[in-house]
Amino acid sequence: MNENRRYAIGIQDFETIITNKAVYIDKTEYIHKMIQSVGNFFFLSRPRRFGKTLFVSTLQKYFEGRKDLFEGLAISKLESDWESYPVLRFDLSKVKGVKVNQVEECLSGLLDDYENVYDFKRNQPLGKQFDSLIKAAYEKTGKKVVILIDEYDAIML
Repeated sequence: MNENRRYAIGIQDFETIITNKAVYIDKTEYIHKMIQSVGNFFFLSRPRRFGKTLFVSTLQKYFEGRKDLFEGLAISKLESDWESYPVLRFDLSKVKGVKVNQVEECLSGLLDDYENVYDFKRNQPLGKQFDSLIKAAYEKTGKKVVILIDEYDAIML
């Protein structure tokens, strides 16, 4: 290993770690295994401070087809098709500490990032907004939509 590499302490963004040539523990082989499995939905539960956000960030870049970020990692030898998909990533920690009567408004706000990208209907109940966003992303790209949810338990806390 290169002696000049720094540890990415507190950095939870895959692209930042790779582009800054920081130490990265390669777990991309598991992404390939997960993608090759039969499931359509995956729930990853791990203890606090155990790399969940970094793994979600890594999944995001993988599904966006960012092959350039994965050079030299295990998945670069395993993956032959670097197709990009529309990725909807939601960090529910942004809703943490919100009063119960404000949760729906905050969740709706998480959809704002995608409003300009996928021109979907916003003037409807939250569930329909989410459904409308997924349909709009699919219609615009013609590809299955990847939904990544980080800090899923923040709302309950």
